[in-house]
Amino acid sequence: MKHLKTKLAVIGLAGISLTLAGCNEEKAAVIPSPSGVSPQKMADALFTVMEADRATYTSKVLKRLVKEEKLIKASEHWKDDKALPLPAQMFRMASERAAENSSDFSYSLISAWPINKQNEPKTAAEKEGVKFIEDNPGKRFYKEETLGGTTYFTAIYPDVAVSSACSSCHNDHKDSPKTDFKVGDTMGGIVIRIPL
Repeated sequence: MKHLKTKLAVIGLAGISLTLAGCNEEKAAVIPSPSGVSPQKMADALFTVMEADRATYTSKVLKRLVKEEKLIKASEHWKDDKALPLPAQMFRMASERAAENSSDFSYSLISAWPINKQNEPKTAAEKEGVKFIEDNPGKRFYKEETLGGTTYFTAIYPDVAVSSACSSCHNDHKDSPKTDFKVGDTMGGIVIRIPL
């Protein structure tokens, strides 16, 4: 019992394997992973983490440091201005880093009213999904699509203005095609793609 340890060995698309190791690795009992996690369940879990990180950055970091304590500003040109990146920029940087390290999934922001034109819906599924989440507040959109010969499970989640910092930033931006967002409005979507 002196060297008893519990180790989580693998987390991935195939599920979870749990290894319980005793005094040495030879006596380890392995509980096999389940047959798999559905793409929808995987996408939903990823979205939960992404949404929590983004909302926390917006409400706990930006709101406090920029709006309340006025210690630093947030800027679209954050490097040049020695400022904090905007939540959408932080999200994009994280998605690019994830893409460098994994081919198991990808994610991005899209909007029918993008400030950055590269965030416009491009595929038929993205266009259909953005329209669906706009017309059905709080709902999620799921579809399979084939791109470049690969079939993907594509999920689109509402990207909601979680604070006045979100809505005012979009409303006040010179390139914004929509200037009447309110807290709680769907401003666009978060797309998660998982190859099947």
